[in-house]
Amino acid sequence: MHNQFPILLRPATQLYGSLVQLRNTLFDRQIFKSWKSPIPVVSIGNLSAGGTGKTPLVDWIVKYYLSIGCKPAIVSRGYRRESKGVQLVSDGQRILLSSNEAGDETAMLAWNNPDAIVVVAKKREDAVTYIATHFAQRAPSVIILDDAYQHRQIDRALNIAIINAEEPFFEAKMLPEGRLREPLKNISRADLIVLNKITNQQKADAIMKELENNGKPIVNARLKIGELTCFSGELSASDDTLVAENLNVLAFAGIASPESFLASLSKEGINVAAHRFFNDHEPYSVKKLRSVRNEAEAKGLSLITTEKDYFRMLGRPELIRILASMPCYYLKIETDIFAGKETMQSMLKAVIGK
Repeated sequence: MHNQFPILLRPATQLYGSLVQLRNTLFDRQIFKSWKSPIPVVSIGNLSAGGTGKTPLVDWIVKYYLSIGCKPAIVSRGYRRESKGVQLVSDGQRILLSSNEAGDETAMLAWNNPDAIVVVAKKREDAVTYIATHFAQRAPSVIILDDAYQHRQIDRALNIAIINAEEPFFEAKMLPEGRLREPLKNISRADLIVLNKITNQQKADAIMKELENNGKPIVNARLKIGELTCFSGELSASDDTLVAENLNVLAFAGIASPESFLASLSKEGINVAAHRFFNDHEPYSVKKLRSVRNEAEAKGLSLITTEKDYFRMLGRPELIRILASMPCYYLKIETDIFAGKETMQSMLKAVIGK
């Protein structure tokens, strides 16, 4: 039955693919129109459903713009947020919403970039209009659309697509049979391609060779480990570097690619004695988290999770209280662009006229 399952999904996959291509054709022929933002727009997205390292790349781009004296704004739908309508997450001076109101990834971006304006809305055009209206006296220089490769309703000055080098690029299939949101050939719509999560250069080179047929600039990137942060228990942040190498943990997360999280922990020298994984963006309940805690306690392990999962829990104080008396960590993940950085920086500058 397991081998037959993809075959059963194939009609739905073919229907989905046809509808996606029809929609793209209508935009290509300008039957469907793209709205022109009054503020320059950079879009960052992917062809597959999660797991490409998009959020760390958005963070990298926001920090780059801030480093050159440019005021950026971030627009997101705030996936699985509990709030409705257009919501101001950060005005570039204060964080105004919790992670459950803003969405875990959006809250994380806001907290890590306190000088950036952050807005969530179901319709991104509404968010851009809100920014242009409410921040007219201190308008941002650029708006970054998070996860918007398929969102063609807004025109963009720079369209960035991310490809996960660790996924089976040449055998990738459309949803629901696979993880592709649209066919691989639609990568041609990008102005810049980021081949991310590279760990095997030979494998990456094979994908690069295929991508080069599009004639678009290609950036090579990988994920690198950032800070290990202790957010509960008796250990302080100053102890983190000392304990990391001998840390025995139960790892838990609700992300699209938990395997890459385990690989990062292993690279850091952390011993993962057990793990519990949930669906991407899956909300934590008291029951689920208590079960995770109980297992860790029974095995004499500390707990470790991703930064995104930490922010998801942070919006609900009752969840943090469950973990309050035992050592709990989260691991920051950052983007490391090791080839093509100058090209990317040049294209980002061109958007704002520098």
